Amino acid sequence: MKTPSALRRVSCLSCLLLAGLVAGCDLEPAAEPRRAPAPAPKPDKPPPVKKVELAKNIFLEVQGERRRVLLSTTVCLQKGALELFLTRKDTKQHESILAIDADAREIHKALVLARAEPGSPVQYDPAFKPARGQTIKITVQYRNKDKVVTVPAQEWIRNTNTKKILDKDWVFAGSRLVPNPLDGNKLMYLANDGDVICISNFDTAMLDLPIKVSKDNAQLAWEVNTEKVPPVETPVTVILEPVPNRK
Repeated sequence: MKTPSALRRVSCLSCLLLAGLVAGCDLEPAAEPRRAPAPAPKPDKPPPVKKVELAKNIFLEVQGERRRVLLSTTVCLQKGALELFLTRKDTKQHESILAIDADAREIHKALVLARAEPGSPVQYDPAFKPARGQTIKITVQYRNKDKVVTVPAQEWIRNTNTKKILDKDWVFAGSRLVPNPLDGNKLMYLANDGDVICISNFDTAMLDLPIKVSKDNAQLAWEVNTEKVPPVETPVTVILEPVPNRK
């Protein structure tokens, strides 16, 4: 028979064992401290835009590696058949949507500064060869009340028969320099006769379509998309952006 002291020792030992079991049930592995999520990388700040006036109504815009030529023009035709998209003031405004008071040779120089490479205008002899040169993306921008509208230039031009908008880009043909018959010491830049941005093919064009388009009045394929073009005399910025050549 166990003595009271022995019973007390057994009882204390049992209590200690029970307390250990209970404590063991409550014990869990310590959770690892949560780490704060890494801050999201800040987007690179775009480089500043620099705009320089190169000549009357002609600007060069540079943003990092991106270069564009901006032309200040006005609407001169809102309805009718087309041979041109942009002409010089007081030349061929009756067959062009836009006109610019500027020297076409200065526009050529601006495109070269924008890293565009000229090619050559259309050739007819001995066989037809379309204009070639670096592709130029053309966008028009104007203000309609309090809203600035920016659209591709092609939206202002539609096929006379199908009414579909133009779906081709222009190329930097580069026009031609020829001796001035009135002054043999000077050269004439032929696009200054009005053929700045053409829709019909001209061998004097600065920018032209790389497809065959007749310039005969009876066969003109394109007309003004009147519903899209703002009223005559509306100021319009024409944006010329060279498209990098594919390697």
